[in-house]
Formats: sequence, structure tokens, C-alpha cells
Amino acid sequence: MMFAHGFGCDQNMWRFVAPAFEHDFRTILFDHVGAGHSDLSAYDPAKYASLHGYAADVVEIGHELGLKNAVFVGHSVSAMIGALASIMAPDMFEKLVMVGPSPRYINDGAYEGGFTAAQIEELLASLDDNHLGWSAAMAPAIMGNPDRPELAEELSNSFCRTDPEIAKQFARVTFSSDNRQDLARVKTRTLVLQCKDDIIACEQVGRYVLEHLSDSAIMLLDAAGHCPNLSAPEQVISAIRGFV
Repeated sequence: MMFAHGFGCDQNMWRFVAPAFEHDFRTILFDHVGAGHSDLSAYDPAKYASLHGYAADVVEIGHELGLKNAVFVGHSVSAMIGALASIMAPDMFEKLVMVGPSPRYINDGAYEGGFTAAQIEELLASLDDNHLGWSAAMAPAIMGNPDRPELAEELSNSFCRTDPEIAKQFARVTFSSDNRQDLARVKTRTLVLQCKDDIIACEQVGRYVLEHLSDSAIMLLDAAGHCPNLSAPEQVISAIRGFV
């Protein structure tokens, strides 16, 4: 079972979830290039100009470890990275778990991704101007759970540990991506985990993902915010166990 973290995070974000599966699965955690303890010299702006570059890394890890019929658990942007990886290597993953997925963050005609193009540009400009300030301001909104400020503080600290220049480029790739057409190409059975009051990936987006995958189910978690792997790990564990 491979766990992949979202933007601005690292593998430490799975510390409350992954251990629950160590008895039944070989668990694999890693950091995307630019995050955690990854090799920053491996960053290639051309390769990582789209999510396909990150998906290629997932496939490379999978080939190196000889993965077949594995389970991929991806949080936030890594949900789409996992989808792309499953298309690239159809036999590698038997099941996908998408935690707070979004194939497109920007509204487009009848499609409501949750943000206007202007709002995304404003978000990216703010990140460009002041990485630390952006991290401190955005973390509480993304995390939700205002009664548990320690969670927002952890997320903010995680944002701040990410290499600033790579974070800026990864943010643009993440929030400008459009993977709606890719959903139809995903043949792997998928579970969508959707939180309530998630400002990054609202319930409508989760249901869009559900409706455009050929073999999928959705579970609504009684959890607020975008990071249930931190705020409601027991629910995440229970949902994954019921699926795998």
C-alpha cells in the first residue's frame, strides 16, 4: 500500500494512518521532489511542469519495488497523480483511494471547481510574494477545525519546510491542472473520501470525480477541512479498511 502526500506536505502526514496497515500490507511512503527529505537536486522544471512528471515518479518507485496489484492512497493533488500513474502502469495498482480529490480547481462553464481563475491567480501571486506569510494565512483555512489550532500550526510548518521555489512551481502546476479528461481513462477501482466543509475540494467536486470514474464509490467523512489524515485518521483508516 503506497501513500502519497499533497501539496506542501510530506510523508509525515500519514503517520496516524499508515501504521494501521503495516500488519496486512507492505506500506510505502515517500516525499515528492521538493518536499520532506527528498533530493532537491532531482528537481527538473521541465519534467515537473505537469502532474505527469510526479506520476512518472510513482511508477518508477513501483517498478523499483516490484509492485503489482497494490493499493495507492493519494491525498489532495496526489489523488490525481495516482490516477495518472494507474493509467501509465495499469497492472501496478489494483485499487485507488482518493482523499479530497479535485480534477480541476478552476470553474469552467458548468463545471464548478470551487475557484475562479482570478482567485487562483491571486493565491499563486500571494505565494510568490511571501511564501511564509501565505503558509501562515492559508493553513488554518485549509485545515479547518478551528477548535484544534495545533493542526493548522503543523500544516503551516509543513508548508514552510517545503523548498520555496519548488513549492511555487508545484502550486502553479497543482492549481492550474485539468485532469477531467483523464478520469475516463482510469480503470482501477477507486474510493473517493470526501470531507464536509472542505474549501479546497468541495463535495460537488468529489461527486464529479465519482460520476466520471468507471468503477468507483464515495464515502462522506464526518470530518471538516482538507486533511482528514491528520484531523480524523480513525475515519480514514476505517474507510480504507472497508474498501481493501
